Order: sequence, then structure tokens, then C-alpha cells
Amino acid sequence: MPDQLRSSSATSPAFRDPASEGLLAKVLLILLGLAFLGFFLVLPLVSVFVEAFRNGFGDYYEALIEPDAAAAIRLTLLVAAIAVPLNLVFGLAASWAIAKFEFKGKSFLITLIDLPFSISPVISGLVYVLLFGANSALGPFLKSYGVEILFAVPGIVLATVFVTFPFVARELIPLMQDQGTGDEEAALSLGASGWQTFWYVTLPNIKWGLLYGVLLCNARAMGEFGAVSVVSGRIRGLTNTMPLHVEILYNEYNMVAAFAVASLLAFLALVTLALKTFLELRFGAGATGGRH
Repeated sequence: MPDQLRSSSATSPAFRDPASEGLLAKVLLILLGLAFLGFFLVLPLVSVFVEAFRNGFGDYYEALIEPDAAAAIRLTLLVAAIAVPLNLVFGLAASWAIAKFEFKGKSFLITLIDLPFSISPVISGLVYVLLFGANSALGPFLKSYGVEILFAVPGIVLATVFVTFPFVARELIPLMQDQGTGDEEAALSLGASGWQTFWYVTLPNIKWGLLYGVLLCNARAMGEFGAVSVVSGRIRGLTNTMPLHVEILYNEYNMVAAFAVASLLAFLALVTLALKTFLELRFGAGATGGRH
């Protein structure tokens, strides 16, 4: 039998590692990837900053401190400051329930969490128009008590929360599932309460993955356009966020101001990317839900 195995291995073709390619193929693939990234990512990003500073730093600064632009920046930061903590709490609770407990409807809950990924943000905004519009049941009722949802900050926050809800939960669910429930069971067996178990065992184990999800959620919250454009009414100085303000300036052919605000958004995105990359390099799979 060993002689037969040796003879068959001698006559069979030599095994070749599928990941090994010739030098020419590797160089061509690398150049192709770099060319694609350069043309579709780096070049547009550089163009934004070049156009923003075309007339010098003075015009750039004036475009950012202009009252409507300043109001858009404040509103964007305010909406992110409200939506991200809400999604942190909701996402943490949902991921904890899904990863640590077995219950009926778990698959349906996961599907609901993924829902904002599968539908257009514009449709998300229209849902709130149907819920709180003038012809709805809730809209006139809330308005009678002085509560404005549409064309106001609450509507923008609701739309942003809906669109960004999956980011925290989707980062934590695989991480918690990979960790299992052994640490929590050990803490409970030693007399720890449920809150103590969460605070001293669960949370330290997921803190970097939680921060990673918060960064992604914050980046999407500040850059959201579709859902916010439907519910905000695009009132200059009142309900315009930075992406909406960029569109208005661009439609008015005010290119320097449009690219100035866009460059601020791009800068915030680059800061988020830098922090995200740092977490991946520093903490590896622990910061990305088990994914590299």
C-alpha cells in the first residue's frame, strides 16, 4: 500500500499553492489595485481639498463661519451627539440579547437590525413622513402639544438613528458570540449580580469592538443625506445639515463654499478612518468583531 501511494504521488502533477503567482502577475495586480484606488478614491478626495483652498485660506475660513454654514455644522454635530449614544445603548442591548440568550424570534430580531442596510435611506425618510406628516394620526396630535417632528431636529434625529442603528449591533454580535457565555456564568456563580456581570465582565471584553462600532456609526450619522433630506425640509440655517448645505451651495454654483464644507466632512471621515485603522492594528480581531 505505501508503494502504491508513492507511485501515485510520483505520477500526479506537483501541488501548486493557489496563492503563489509569478512576479509579473503580482506586479500587475498591485498596479491595477493602486490605479483603481487612486482614480476612484484618492483623486476625488484630493480634488475636494484643492477646490476648497483654491482662493486661499481666507475664503475657506469665511465659507465655514458663514451663518448658514455654521448652523449646518452645529446641527450635524448635534444630531450625531444624540443619535450615536442612542444607537450605542440600543445596539449594545440588542447584541447582548442576541449573543447571550436563546429566545423565540431571535432570527427575526437580527433581520430587523439589518433592515436599514437593505432599504434606501430615502424610503426611511418617507416612513417618518407617513408616520408624522400632516395627514397622519400622530403628526397633528403631537403638533397640538407643540411637538414638531418633521422639518425639525427631532425628525432629523429619528431618521439618522434609523439609518445608523445596525453599525454598533453588527460589530458586537459576532464578537459576543465568539466570546460565548463562560465568563458571565462564572461571574454569576461567584455571586455577582446581573449588572455587576455586565459592567465588570461583559463590557471590558467588548470595549474595543464597541468603540469601533461607535466610530462607524458616527461617521455615517454625520454624512447621512438621503433620509435627512426627506424629513428636514432643507430650511437654510435651521434644518440643513452639512451634506444638505453642500448640495445647496453646489446648486448655487458657489463652488468654493461647497467644497469648503465638503472638505470638513472629508476631514472628519479621515479622522474616523485613522481611528478605525488604529484600533484594527492595535487590538486586531478584538476591535472588529472577529474580522480582520
